[in-house]
Amino acid sequence: MAETLTTRREGAVVELCLNRPDRLNALDVPSFQRFRRALEEVALDASVRAVILTGAGRAFCAGGDVAAMEENRKAGTLPAFFHDLTGEQERAVRAVVGMAKPVVAALPGVAAGGGLSLALACDWRIAAEGATLVPAFPSLGAVPDGGLTYFLPHFLGIGLSQELLFTAARVPAERARELGLLHEVVPPGQLSDRAWTRAGELAEGPTFAYGWMKRLMGSAFTGSLESQLAAERQGAVAAAHRSELSEGIEAFHAKRRPRFPPPL
Repeated sequence: MAETLTTRREGAVVELCLNRPDRLNALDVPSFQRFRRALEEVALDASVRAVILTGAGRAFCAGGDVAAMEENRKAGTLPAFFHDLTGEQERAVRAVVGMAKPVVAALPGVAAGGGLSLALACDWRIAAEGATLVPAFPSLGAVPDGGLTYFLPHFLGIGLSQELLFTAARVPAERARELGLLHEVVPPGQLSDRAWTRAGELAEGPTFAYGWMKRLMGSAFTGSLESQLAAERQGAVAAAHRSELSEGIEAFHAKRRPRFPPPL
């Protein structure tokens, strides 16, 4: 079985690369667990001063693995699956946000659903030209997770966040850069080099101060990430009990538009 996560280290920089390119680096519970443990390890390693998160192939991360969702839908275990999946997602996001060192996201392609949440949790985001940011959750009838309803309003305000979420809008890299969701957009062939250069620059910076900057910016608003993550998880599991999410997953695999039933 291929490794679902690869690592590379040069000096004080470590790259964690999601390695499920055949699934656009979507994550199931076991692969999320390994990724989360790797994040926690680099967070505790004082010799690591900057981290790069990226994805193999043509995507950064497509969020939760819809194939695994389908298996659990058929088995009648979808609520338990979402409980475990969103739990791992929470812990991964906390590891990124709470890491007292800069984290660079390098997006070779799409960052969708929970993958978008993960990208926005990072401190510096670089995308290749042609990459897109996609909330994705409404297309499945799912409740956003991974802090997306925390990060988007903080970056964009409520109005534009509503526009993106309620339409599942696909945001091209250049537009995302204009909105402040990305810091840089580079030609695809330059993405890896640029990410390593930027991470190297950050690794050479004031790591302790960076850690405090992250902590202070995180507390700069009245909303709590912890409470938002908990509320998202509750909503995600609640949605897994309803027919909308089941229909969305089934339609995805049937390659048809979902026919969401009216709310009860």
